[in-house]
Amino acid sequence: MTQSAAQPTPEKHPVSEGKKAPDFSLKNQDGKVVKLSGFKGKNVVLYFYPKDGTPGCTTEACAFRDAVNLNKLKALDAVVVGISPDDVASHNAFWTKFLLGFDLLSDPDHKVAEKYGSWGEKVQYGKRTMGIIRSTFIIDKKGVIKKMFPKVKVDGHAEEVLAALRGD
Repeated sequence: MTQSAAQPTPEKHPVSEGKKAPDFSLKNQDGKVVKLSGFKGKNVVLYFYPKDGTPGCTTEACAFRDAVNLNKLKALDAVVVGISPDDVASHNAFWTKFLLGFDLLSDPDHKVAEKYGSWGEKVQYGKRTMGIIRSTFIIDKKGVIKKMFPKVKVDGHAEEVLAALRGD
């Protein structure tokens, strides 16, 4: 599957490394409100993905889950949070089926994705659409963006994130 996405240029990207991450409040897979500011004192791996249950999104979520289960992220004082436009019920089914162990947040109007530059035009199979641009942000314990991955390739991404958290 070939997919390309129009990416915001670094000078026009709404967020940048070294700057405060935009706070937000969204409902998780259980319908509970989760705020980014609630993770102060932890490193946050915030990732945006297009759709629950699709092959690439499942691979990505399970790779983060496996890193959590192996305590690699916990050892780095990090939590994972996934965001997509899917609703709470969809997140709950996805979370339950794959026993993810981290929050999936519902952003149906893509306002948070827009704040992070993770919503934009995509071209897939020759068709232009608006949607989530798969991206990840590592936010440090003080709420500052430490590292951005604006155009994620799923294979090997969890390891790439772990390396960035370790400072490799």
